[in-house]
Amino acid sequence: MTCAVVYSSRTGNTRELAGTLRSCISQKELLYFGGPDEAALQAERICAGFWTDKGNCDGEMKEFLGKLRNKEVFLFGTAGFGGSGEYFERILSSVKENLGPGCRVIGTYMCQGKMPYSVRERYVKMMAQPDHMPGLEGMIENFDRALSHPGKEDLKALEEAARRAGLGE
Repeated sequence: MTCAVVYSSRTGNTRELAGTLRSCISQKELLYFGGPDEAALQAERICAGFWTDKGNCDGEMKEFLGKLRNKEVFLFGTAGFGGSGEYFERILSSVKENLGPGCRVIGTYMCQGKMPYSVRERYVKMMAQPDHMPGLEGMIENFDRALSHPGKEDLKALEEAARRAGLGE
């Protein structure tokens, strides 16, 4: 069965996950690896990777997913705010709504991803304001936790999710 690994990555986190998936799939089956492109639509299976934007996949991936028809799909992604399986499930539910007709999700995987340092700097500046919004301390702590993601454990968990979905066999 032919497979395409298609990903959108703003900070490199999702590209790292895509590289791990690429190594799980036999080169004989791998038809395409790269950003959203019409060439990927020829594959029977699509591994679609995204970065999270406002609780959904990014716009480039939304558009690509809408073009899919009757494909087996493995969704994978990263989110700067992570650590909660429920949060990841909400994101994945939103992403699934972007799939074209007849598509069947064969597996999913999400993990936290590091964010650009400018995000932390913005939080720190906001903290300096006398009437800053509540919860900023937690947002800075989350930023610091995200720095190590995706890490070895995340990549190992992705490989396991790919195996469960029947990829790489």
